Amino acid sequence: MIDQIDQKILEALQRDSRMSQKELAALVGLSSPSTAERMRRLEERGVIRGFTVDIDPRALGYSLQAIVRIRPLPGKLHIVGQLLDSIPEFVECDRVTGDDCYVARLYVRDIEQLDEILDRIVDKAETSTAIVKKQTITRRPPPLNSVSG
Repeated sequence: MIDQIDQKILEALQRDSRMSQKELAALVGLSSPSTAERMRRLEERGVIRGFTVDIDPRALGYSLQAIVRIRPLPGKLHIVGQLLDSIPEFVECDRVTGDDCYVARLYVRDIEQLDEILDRIVDKAETSTAIVKKQTITRRPPPLNSVSG
């Protein structure tokens, strides 16, 4: 697990992953080499999987976000999974239990583009689509404050 210093490092990186090693070290009360070593260990253990950039889809012209529940037709599960992976507008997809096999999130420029994408799936799966009006909770990591070391 992680201790309080690791927790502070993770919280700081969540706020600003571009923070310098020196700033991070000062924030958590360690030397720069000690902070770098802790970060290296967090990466090796898979706690930190990478550093990324947060892109606003609207700034790229994607005005609609949709969530699609997908139920492949008999014998089409594998084909549908490959098809979803090949469509770049699908930005997340989970294989789930229950009536549907997949729950996917995609970004499109307009309803016409959404229809075009769903038309590529219709002969292989049943779909149920919801347009996202507002994302009240954006993707976030699990709480760190309940983690003990």
